[in-house]
Amino acid sequence: MIDKPVSHTMEDRHSSRRLRLQTLVRLRWLAVGGQALTVFIVAFWLKFPLPLIASSSLIAALAWVNFYLTIRYPPTHRLEPPAAFALLGFDLLQLCALLFITGGLANPFAALVCVPVIISFASQPIRYSTALIGIAMVCITVLAFSPFPLPWFDGVEINVHNVMQFGVWCSIASTMAFAAFYAYRVSMEASQLADALAATELVLQREKHLSQLDGLAAAAAHELGTPLATISVVAKEMERELKDDDRFREDVMLLRSQSERCRDILRRLTTLSSENEAHMRRLPLSSMIEEIVAPHREFGIALELIEKSPRKSEPVTDRNAGIMYGLGNLIENAVDYAREKVTITVEHDHDKVLIVIEDDGNGYSPDILTRIGEPYVTRRQKEDTAGGLGLGLFIAKTLLERSGASLIFENREPERAGARIRIEWPRMLLDANSTK
Repeated sequence: MIDKPVSHTMEDRHSSRRLRLQTLVRLRWLAVGGQALTVFIVAFWLKFPLPLIASSSLIAALAWVNFYLTIRYPPTHRLEPPAAFALLGFDLLQLCALLFITGGLANPFAALVCVPVIISFASQPIRYSTALIGIAMVCITVLAFSPFPLPWFDGVEINVHNVMQFGVWCSIASTMAFAAFYAYRVSMEASQLADALAATELVLQREKHLSQLDGLAAAAAHELGTPLATISVVAKEMERELKDDDRFREDVMLLRSQSERCRDILRRLTTLSSENEAHMRRLPLSSMIEEIVAPHREFGIALELIEKSPRKSEPVTDRNAGIMYGLGNLIENAVDYAREKVTITVEHDHDKVLIVIEDDGNGYSPDILTRIGEPYVTRRQKEDTAGGLGLGLFIAKTLLERSGASLIFENREPERAGARIRIEWPRMLLDANSTK
């Protein structure tokens, strides 16, 4: 089973995706350029009165910190969560200070306060992100009481009504909260999916490696044949020369017998590989199903195999490690959650190949049924759910879908408790004869 060894929490997976410093530095240079351009346009083109020295100092502070980080750390450096929190917090405070002296929430750029929070929720552990959004909420509250007017034409002062100020505060706060939650969910699901797909690739690689051992044995036998033949010839010559020397005769005879034994072993390996190569690569559907089912017959659960179509017309399929692992995992899960019996029904015609796996357990609970196949759905209780609901099921589903199968997870009819999984392929994808 793949489910059990995987015990990562959501926070562990987020902390493993550390933010690259170079990414943050580039975003901050963009912020420096945007802030400088905005101040320049407001002060020198629109000619609005502006605390130019204070604004320039805040922008210069952000640029200096960014420059220091650029020369201090290599581009590949990745930030630990506390360091990322500190930098994003600095960005947030710098931006809020700039907004505070330029009108507070009346400033049309006040919504940019959301940006550091969204970056944090998309890349950092939840506890650091929660702390940052708390700081951001305090900052936008302080901005609502800014005594500095919004830069505007000479002699004209824009006074925003308190109700409007509160509306802007609510708008920014709700936008921040929604965008942060959305970024967190998307990032978490992407991280889970990436980890699960990596595990899928490892499983598939292992299965392919096992299926290739026969070919490796044949290659080894071929490569070792020549040196063993040389050793055998030299041993014969030594035996001929030292047959009257009691000191070495037994040792030479032992050397020759062992070299012959090694040659016999390699000969058998070569013979087995050449005889069984076609069988290992291609096999009838019924043989593949029996090979998959066989390891699960010794667990006290009856396994019934029903073949609805005649074997003479069954497809002959290439040995696919992904299909064999995926079906084996689904059958194993059915055995785990069955009370007494698991039924496997195989049916095929000219257009499709259908395999149905049914158990007589309690079936899938309604809340789980809609989420089956998602990685890290681990709420499994043998007394109320059926089938694997963790990474193992995700891997099985992914491998089977890669082979062209479509899967349907459902509960059986009300009068018959249990779960049912339908796996269906277009026959042209599964039948090796159709591609020859």
